[in-house]
Amino acid sequence: MRRAGKVVAEMHEACSMAARPGATTLEIDAVARGVLERRNALSNFLGYHGFPAVICASPNEVIVHGIPDGRVLHEGDILSIDCGAIIEGWHADAAITIPIGAIDEESQRLIDVTRSSLEAAIAAMKVGASLGRIGGAVEDLVEAAGFSVVREYVGHGIGRAMHEDPEVPNFRNGSGHKLRLKPGIVLAIEPMVNTGSDETQVLDDGWTVTTVDGGRSAHFEHTIALTDNGPEVLTLP
Repeated sequence: MRRAGKVVAEMHEACSMAARPGATTLEIDAVARGVLERRNALSNFLGYHGFPAVICASPNEVIVHGIPDGRVLHEGDILSIDCGAIIEGWHADAAITIPIGAIDEESQRLIDVTRSSLEAAIAAMKVGASLGRIGGAVEDLVEAAGFSVVREYVGHGIGRAMHEDPEVPNFRNGSGHKLRLKPGIVLAIEPMVNTGSDETQVLDDGWTVTTVDGGRSAHFEHTIALTDNGPEVLTLP
């Protein structure tokens, strides 16, 4: 999973460099495919329940599961890129949100707060801690900043499959919140944060999830293993 995680981190780096004003999300997907091919890794997104790409590309009001297409990115947009990789049957999964050129102050604060909420969640991932402590760390930081946590989409366990038990909510009292964490568990923690309401809607393509009020959304995710020495992030460069 460490090896798969390094591939995911490389995908993020390559996609971030390609995500400039004038680029399309489909072109960014092609860049991610190139990384997978070079590293002899498989995509765990492509073909998943019929998903047609190796990344989810979610601009602005799109929360998650955006399908790469001919949409052109413009100065001032933000873009969430979620992707994964498989090495020898083991999975890794991570997401980032990046600015496209210069962005407004609120969008930058949204990105910063969402990233910080993931960092707080990772810090809360300790042996013997409850699963709810992770979600509580996200919820407290996000709401103190005046933003909202998406509740309909959550993190997950990960290993031989991309999505395994347990669910990892980004709020305190989600499912399984009393579960105690043990060494060896690997979680994909992924706060999704909106500037406005936490309400979501799925578009007619059956995949793309957007905010109901048109507010912007940011998404950060890492795959993290809990060891005897604490959390180890597997999807860092």
